[in-house]
Order: sequence, then structure tokens, then C-alpha cells
Amino acid sequence: MMPGSLEERYIRLEVMSGKNLQVPSWRIPAGISISIIVDSQGCWKSVISVLSSNQSVVWGNTVTLPSHTSPALSVEIRASYEADQTLGNGEVIGKLQMSLDELLDHGDEPFGEGHSVRAEAKALLSQSYSPLREIVCTGVPWSLIPVHDVCSSLTLRAAAVHACDDQDSMLSDSLIDSDITRDTDHFQSILDQCPVGHPDHAAALTNLAYACLRGYIQNHLQDINNTTSLFHESLALRPQGHPDHVSSLYNLITALNWRHSKESTTVYIHESAQLCCKLLPLCPEGTYLRSISVDGAVGYVINTLPIDASDEGIHLQQNILKLCPVGYQLRPGALGRLAEALRTCFQQCGNIDDIDETIQLCREAIFLCPKGHSDRSSFLNNLALSLKNRFHNQGKPNDLDEAITLYEESLHLHPVGHKSRNFTLDNLGGALVTCFNKRGDIDDITRAISLHREALTLCPPGHPSHDTILNNLALALITRYHKLYVSEDLNEAIDQYRESHLLWWLDNPERHVPRCSLGGALCSHFMHTRKNGDVEEAIQLCQEALAFLPSLHPDRLKSYRWLQVAYLSHYCIQHNPTDLSSTMEHFRLSSIHPTEGFPQHIMVAIDWARHAEIYQHESALEAYQMCFELFDSHVMSRSSIFSWHEAATAFHGAQSLPVDAASCATRRDNLQQAVELLEQGHLWSANPQLAQRLSELSKHLSHAQGSTGSTDPATADWAATEYRRLTGQWKAAVAEIRNLRAFLHFLLPHSYEDLQAAARQGPVVILIASQYSCSAIMVLTSGDPHNVPLPFVSLTELNNLKDRFARAIRHVSVVGPKVPRNDLIVLLRTVWNEIMLPIVNVLKNVLKLNHRSRIWLCPTAAFTSIPLHVAHPFQTNADGSKEPCLEDLYICSYTPTLSALVRSRQMMKKRITPSFVTIGQGQPGAGKGKALLAVDSELELVHKFVPATAKHVTISGDTATRAGALQALEENTWVHLACHGKQDPGDEHLMLLDIMEKDIPRAEFAFLSACHTAVSDEKMPDKVIHLAAGLQFSGFKSVIGMLWEVNDAVAKHVVEAFFKYMFMDLKDGNGVVMDCSRAAWALNCATHAVKTKVPLEQRMVFIHIGV
Repeated sequence: MMPGSLEERYIRLEVMSGKNLQVPSWRIPAGISISIIVDSQGCWKSVISVLSSNQSVVWGNTVTLPSHTSPALSVEIRASYEADQTLGNGEVIGKLQMSLDELLDHGDEPFGEGHSVRAEAKALLSQSYSPLREIVCTGVPWSLIPVHDVCSSLTLRAAAVHACDDQDSMLSDSLIDSDITRDTDHFQSILDQCPVGHPDHAAALTNLAYACLRGYIQNHLQDINNTTSLFHESLALRPQGHPDHVSSLYNLITALNWRHSKESTTVYIHESAQLCCKLLPLCPEGTYLRSISVDGAVGYVINTLPIDASDEGIHLQQNILKLCPVGYQLRPGALGRLAEALRTCFQQCGNIDDIDETIQLCREAIFLCPKGHSDRSSFLNNLALSLKNRFHNQGKPNDLDEAITLYEESLHLHPVGHKSRNFTLDNLGGALVTCFNKRGDIDDITRAISLHREALTLCPPGHPSHDTILNNLALALITRYHKLYVSEDLNEAIDQYRESHLLWWLDNPERHVPRCSLGGALCSHFMHTRKNGDVEEAIQLCQEALAFLPSLHPDRLKSYRWLQVAYLSHYCIQHNPTDLSSTMEHFRLSSIHPTEGFPQHIMVAIDWARHAEIYQHESALEAYQMCFELFDSHVMSRSSIFSWHEAATAFHGAQSLPVDAASCATRRDNLQQAVELLEQGHLWSANPQLAQRLSELSKHLSHAQGSTGSTDPATADWAATEYRRLTGQWKAAVAEIRNLRAFLHFLLPHSYEDLQAAARQGPVVILIASQYSCSAIMVLTSGDPHNVPLPFVSLTELNNLKDRFARAIRHVSVVGPKVPRNDLIVLLRTVWNEIMLPIVNVLKNVLKLNHRSRIWLCPTAAFTSIPLHVAHPFQTNADGSKEPCLEDLYICSYTPTLSALVRSRQMMKKRITPSFVTIGQGQPGAGKGKALLAVDSELELVHKFVPATAKHVTISGDTATRAGALQALEENTWVHLACHGKQDPGDEHLMLLDIMEKDIPRAEFAFLSACHTAVSDEKMPDKVIHLAAGLQFSGFKSVIGMLWEVNDAVAKHVVEAFFKYMFMDLKDGNGVVMDCSRAAWALNCATHAVKTKVPLEQRMVFIHIGV
């Protein structure tokens, strides 16, 4: 078509798209529009289209221009800052001028691609304070001038048509808004013209606020309060869902960030953080706003938001982290800030869950910052610090080892000359001091001191870290002093503590540290010099440190500890009872301070009890009670017997606590409490049938607990956290059960009245072997217990007697059966005279107990390794008669605890059809014990006596495996086991803990014809647990066990006699049921019957446990 025929036709112009569009002012537009101006009175505006993340936009709008209009055509590209409408014309980011003829000549070619133009720009104002760019074309072809060194392009398509069929897109007559001036007064006048309720009120507020903010940034205006108020008001008018809500949020965040950067006022960055939590979900990846500015604003918030350990502060950090998904560049920073807040919370409140979560967050941050990343060393230090904090709380050696490894890696990243080297040197030195305290390797403390000295040289006086490193060096020196007692270390430490003390101002939140540290050093100096002034100053300093700390601050424990030492030191010199009472009070405070974990509390309570005993303080019983309460809380939620055992053996000095507590109560004439404390301290007195009541939780607990042993630290950390969460649910479930009237004392320590049920069929004699006293307590079915002093017995003598028995047994094992057992006779006479005779006198003369009545012995500590049941006077009376022994007078049984006996009696009420299994293994394998040649014949012998009414199964040889034996124990009610006995861990042996892990309520009787089945575990509290007792705990009501090795050929005689008496009433099938409660009587008869066949040491080896 020729341009000359335009008078009769129209021109249809399609605005298609734009590419690489840049906003000169860097502001974030809500969208881009096109304005076409044909003369000074008429213009057409396209829709406002959103700018994509690659700075492109698509319109697809069409306008029809009449041919009689001006031949001059102006096309403007404008950025709009309101999505709904543009107040004013927005910001011009490009402008083209051409004639209609030239437009038609180009057809559908895009303007700006491959063309050049000379242009000049001048600053104009539209709705906001920003420069506009006007392109004045001086020749053809045309293009857009580069903005920020980026070439932009615009694609138009033009065509001539004969008729106008689109009236809606015709050029409209409208006045083009004049450019808004830079002066804020002009925007104020615009706002005045758009009062509240006006559709453009929000846009006018934004324009004025933005102009004011630019003035604030350039220091031309100082009234930032009014600026933020304007942004707040604009945001309120554009709630979520409004097209301009996102841009209004961003504008307010920008203003708050600028204000915080100039004023450092916390409230503004907190508000900005809260707004970021709202903004990020509205700006997903790929949107224009997210790609060019949002990340910068959020990054500023993450990096400058102060660490706030309050619930509100942590919640805010957690929300920010949720908005930073994996792969987002700001996630490591968000992880680190949340971790720091949680670690601070842990340091203030001691909640172990906080430090566990901190460690998990730090591990993820390190994973996201591989080697070479600039932030890796920072996260390494943070994780190491968190692991060290957890080590102090939980005592896990792996945490400390990993912390040292991380500090070493961090130090490698900070070579000599690095600005952060002093920080890492000091941290690694502190970890090595902790390691030395744990393991005592002198190389650790020597290197720690060297590292602290190097760090101190990098931080001379006046350096912000000088006083902290000085304090840490002093701590390392005094730690070495307590190992090597070199006075120079102590004196240097005191000097450095004093210097550090002077450098820490009263407004320093850590000002308590040098006071407490100096107080501790002065306590050590007092013990060296005996100068009263040292300890008095130490007490004053520690009390000042306490006054600075809130009630839940973890560091209060350090002050408590040094006040214990100070008051006790002072008491040792001055002998003032007030000092001793103050010592014990600070022990008590340490044992209940809520920021420490159970292991630390237990160790403090044990130390308290020990000191109270040494100095004969009245708080001793309270200390023991605290030990047991803490210990119960520590192990009660363990779903595995193996984990109970681990907990029971983890604390040095805990093994003697039950007997020491009972001895303490006995010395105070509180026998009922003595029995209760002893039973509580046995650990196993708690009902192990938890799985029946809380089976589902216990399964989850067991799974989580098993994972805590993972070699992967992150997996172990997760498992530990999950375990504690489930433990909380477990405790809640237990509390709910206790709300039921019938279960008020569910899993609580038994009262004396409950324990008296153990004596329903005969008295129970508890033998207490404590380092403080030895005695016996008789528990009767009614009334108060009886105390039987054992004045000629001490713990040392009992241990000696135990060793003498072991030597005598070894000796007789290699001599013939006819050789006199003189050593054993002497020992058994000693047991009679010093231990059992005082007890028998009470049974006969005070309690008037009938001849051949049953009694139960409940030995503790060293008593468990002495054959009390065969105590014998070996004395002939004047009339030629022999003085009766204990077995002549009474039928003796043993019980590891009173509650175990009570539980067995309660379960006796349930009678089921008996089934009998005989298990034998005579060939243990190479290197695993000598062969037992008589096992098969023993099994046949037992089989001969089993009543025909009982189902009978035999397992022997290759089928008598550990798994097979456990399965047989579970499936049968009566068991005879002939093999080597063992309770130590092994891959193929049947273990004590294997048995105790099982719950076998159907079981009734077990005969353990195996050596060492009734020898105690030396590591267990009170040593009351052995294989035979383990069967009783798992459900067997009556058990025969052995104290030491026995000749299997000789043992057959006892086995034969035992089962003869056990089943003598059943041989004719007269309907009498198999009764496991006959076992004690049958064993007593059997040992009397085989006196001429079986040597003394082989007869006395058999014992009965249970009902």
C-alpha cells in the first residue's frame, strides 16, 4: 500500500512485546504499559502487563488510528507502580517518534533490533520521584537507547485497513498528565487532591512516601517517621489480594531496612522481618520482583536481625527459615541465625531439645557450604560450640571429639594472618581443656595453654576479645594446676583472672564469668595457703556472680559449685556448722537446677550424699532420695532392658548407693525407709512390664533409642531428639494412668506396706553391706521391721570373706572327694557365727518361727557372693548331738528384691497347662569352655521324672543355640537348662540381658544346671542381678541356680534327687498339679539326701530363688 492514500483508510497498530526493558530509577514496577500519542490532545494506553523475571513483557493490544490524524506518532514505554491504575503517567523508560508512513514501511519489523539512534535524556517525574528518559529520534531507522548498558527492543505491527471495526480500541481524546515535579510539595498537593476515600489515595500516599524516602536516603530529609507512616497507610489500603499489595509490602520493607541501617533500632528490623515472612510467599521464584530486589531486602533482614532467644524471636526466625527452601541462596544464613537463637535459649534455660535442634541446623548449614565456601568456617565453629554445649549437658564423649575435629578444620581455614585466627585458637583451646578434664591427657592441657597464649598475642589490651581470652587462658592454667600442682600456674591464673575481672564492665552480660572463675581460683589458693581472706573473697565473688544471673541461667551451677568448695574449705578450718549447712544447701541447689540434664544432676547428688556421710550431716537421707528420684527419671522411660543396664552402670559410685542409703536410714532408726530406699535403689524394683501397658510407645522408643547409636552424627542427633519427644509422650501416658484410682502408684517406688506382701509365707531377711555399716533387717507380713545389728561384720571383712570362699572353692576342685574340706568348714562357721546366728536368734527367740519354716534371704553387695544358706556351726553339743545348721532349721530361698518376690506371688494365681522343655549343650565349641560329657544323660534323667500330663520337648546339640534357647524359654512353662552359664556379652552365649529383655508371664519354673548362674554382676547396683534372678524378673516364679562351677557328673545326683522330691506326689498321676512353689523344699531334701555321694562344695552350690 502506498502512503499517499491514507486519507480514506485507517491504520491498525498492534503492540506486541518488549524485551530487556530496564527501569532507569531501579524502582520495582507493578507492570509496563504503552502510550501512543498522535497529537497534543489524543493518546491511547495499553493494559498494564507484568514484567517477567527476564525483563520481557507481552501485551497483544491493538489500536486503530484514523488516517486524518497527525502524521507524527509518539510511542512511550512506561513503568507503572500500581497494578490497578497509574496515577500520572508512571516512569518513562523508552520513547520512539516516527511518521505514519515510516511505520507502515517497517510493517511487522521490531523496532530497536539492529538499528541505532542518537538520543539525549532528561529527568522528568511521574507518580514517583525518579528520572524519566525521553528519546528524541533524529533519523531512521529507530531503536531504544541502552539503559544500564542493556539494549532494549519493542515489537510493533502496523497495517492499513479500509474500515474501522474495533471502536473500543480507537484513539481516545484525553489530556496527557503533566510530569510530576521532584519537589515533595508537589506530591503533597497531589495527595491533597486525593483525600481518604478517593480511588487514587493509596497511589498518592506511595508517591509522596517514596519521594520522602529518597530524600531521607540522601540525607536531605530527616522525618522518617512520617515516611514510614505513609507506607503503612498505603499498605493498609491495599490488603492481600489487591493488585498492588506486593509492591506496597516491598516499599514498606525497604523503608524499614533503610531506617534500621541508619538508626540500628531493633524494632524496625523486627517489623521488617515479619513483613518479609508475608512477602516471600507472594513472590515465588521466577517473578520479576523476586529476581531483582526481594532477595536483597530479605538478605539484609536475615543478616541483621538481632539474636532473640525469646519464644517470639525464635518463632520469627523459624518462619523466616520456612520461607527459605533448600536451594535458596539465603537458606544457610537463615539456618545459622535460628541456630544461634536456639543455642542462646539453651544457654539461658537448659532445654536439651534446643541444643539438639541447633546441632541439626548447623549440620545442614555446613552441608550447604562445602569446602571453599566463604561461610564454612563460621558454621564449623557454630556446630563445634553447640556440640561442646551438649557435651557439658549430656556427657557424650562423641560430641566432644567431633567438636575438636571441627575446630581443627576451622583453624586450618584460618592460617597465620587471618583476621579470625584468634577466635578459632581460643575455641580449640577451650575444647582441649574440656577434653583434658574428661580424659586427663596432659598433652591436651599443654596444647590448650599454648593455643590460648597465641590467641592472646593476637588480641592485645584494648582488643574486644582480650578479656575473654585472658579469662580462658587463666582457666587452662588453673586446670593444669589441679593436675600437676605447680604453684606458678595457680598464681598466674589468679593474676589473669583479676585483670579480666577489672576489664568486664557492669553492663557486660557475661560479667559473672570472671567473678566466678576468680572465686574458684581463690578457693584453690586457700587450700594451698590456708589464708582466711582467700576463701572469704571467693565466697563474696561467687555470691556477686549469682546476683547477676537470672534464676534459670545455666552458669549459676558454676557459682553453686565453687560456693560448695569455698564453704566446705572454710568449714574444715573454722568448724563452723553454718558453713557445712551452706555447703550442703548448694549441693541441693545444684542437684535441682533445671538447666542441666539428669546425668549431671545424678553425679552432683551422689557427691552430695558422699559429703553428707563424711561430715555426718543430717541432709544425707535427702541426698540419697534425690539420687534415686533422679535416677528413676533418667532410666524409667527406657523401653529396653539393655538400655536400663547401660544407665545403671554409667555412674561412678552409684553401685553402692542402695546399701549406703539403707545403712543411713538404719543408723537413723528409720527401718521402713531403709527398706524402701534399698528397694528403690535396686532399679529393677520398678515394674519392667511397661511394654504391656504402653506397648506402642515403647516400640517407637526402642527404635529411636537404637538409632542413637548410629555412626552418622546427624542420624544419631535426630534419633536422640525423637527419643526425647517420645519420652515426653511416655511420661504423659504414665501420668494419665496414674490419674486412675486403681493405678495411683503405677511405676512409682513401692511403699513399705506394699513390700510387706513379700513376707506373706515367711520372713524376708535383708542383709545390708555398706561401707558405713553392716546389718540385717527382717521384714514381716505385719508390723514394723526388725533390725539385727551385725557388730563384727564390715564391708572390708565381707569382701575378704568372699575372696577366701573363692580360693577355697578353687582348692577343693583339684583334690579328691575324700579329702577333708577344712577351709570351707572354717568359712561356713564364720558365716554362721558372725552373720546368721544373730539372725537365727531373732527368728527363734523373738519371732518364734516354727522349725522347718520357710525364710527368704535378700543379700546385697558382698553378701551376694557368700553362701549364706549353708551357714553351719559345725559344733557338737555336750550330749553328743550336733548343733543344727541353717538348712536344718529352715528352708531357705533367695530373692534379689522384695518386689520381685511380690510380683512372682501375684502371678502364681494364674494356672495354665504345664509344658516342660529340657535344653542341653555339652559341646560349647573350641575355646568356649570344656565339654560337659554328662549333659545328654542328665536330660534323659530329667525326662524320666517329668509327669506324663505335661508336654515335653528336648533341645540339644546343634539346635541348642542362643536363639533356640530364648524361644524355648518363651514357649514353655517349665525349663531345665544344662550348659555353661554366662552373663557377660557374647555372640553365641545366652546373656542375662537377653533373658531380662523377655516378658514371659506364662513361665513358672527353671532349673539352671549350669555353672555361675547365680553369681552377681559386679557392675550392677548392689550386685543383685544374675542369670537365675534374671529369669525371675522375666516371669519365672521359681528358679534353681548355681553359685559356681560344678562337676556335671556329680551334679546329676542332685538333679535326680531334686526332681524325685519335686514330682514325688505325681508319680501315680493322682491329679496333683505341678507346683513350682515346692522347689525350695525339694532342693533342701535333695541336698540332705546326697550328702554321702556329693562333696560339700558341690552340694552348697545349688540355691533356690523365688516363691
